[in-house]
Amino acid sequence: MSFINNNWWLVPLIITIFSGILCPAMGTVLITHKRLLQVNLISHCVLPGLALALALGVHPSIGGVISGLLGSVIAESLTNRKSENYEAVMNTILAGMLGFGVLIIPLLGIRIDLEAVLFGDLLTANFGDLLRTIIAFLVFILLMTFGYEKVVYVGLDPEGASASGINVSLLNLALSFTTALVIVSSMSAVGVILVIALLSTPTLLGLNKAHSLRIAMMRSSFFGLCISLLGFILSIVFNLSPGPAISVICVASLFIPKLRK
Repeated sequence: MSFINNNWWLVPLIITIFSGILCPAMGTVLITHKRLLQVNLISHCVLPGLALALALGVHPSIGGVISGLLGSVIAESLTNRKSENYEAVMNTILAGMLGFGVLIIPLLGIRIDLEAVLFGDLLTANFGDLLRTIIAFLVFILLMTFGYEKVVYVGLDPEGASASGINVSLLNLALSFTTALVIVSSMSAVGVILVIALLSTPTLLGLNKAHSLRIAMMRSSFFGLCISLLGFILSIVFNLSPGPAISVICVASLFIPKLRK
């Protein structure tokens, strides 16, 4: 314990490694399922749950996961992905839930560091943050271990998967739950708003010419790990905020395919 206390950067570094691997892997699944907009929705729906959980004396991570999942279920019940108003409904709910979270914080008389929640505060991360990241990582591993073939099938042909007996709605619920866990676990690293960059950019790089979902996830995780570590190092050296630094590097990484040509 004294070694860890004397090396304050160790826990944030471990969280960076796990988040850098986990977020792009999850993002690969979501992009292939055309559900990345749902990530943005869930990330904005986390705040009300965090606030209510703190007011009730419950761990904020539990409230964040529940409210994120609830927002996803509400959005799915109001429309479907084939509807012309799908994106409008999703964006309306995500904005409304974020606004609701901001409104109830003073009404409940609680104190929340909104900047840390929205944009991360990696350098002050603790064992609780690390534990949440490990739990999310294990849940994702379990989902891929026991449901990989179903995930691939639904991503390629949801109608055919449903006709073959796969419970597509239950699988989508499991994906939404895992996504909420990943977002909440990444809160200390990049925040619930900037996490979308770490879920998306490495995935775009990893999917390029990938022959299977498994290969795409591995490549995306490699890119995500490199981006996260670079952001962590730059934040230490130049005294920057790690979350915004990682998100800026994600934007810069989009030029990598252009440089290859």
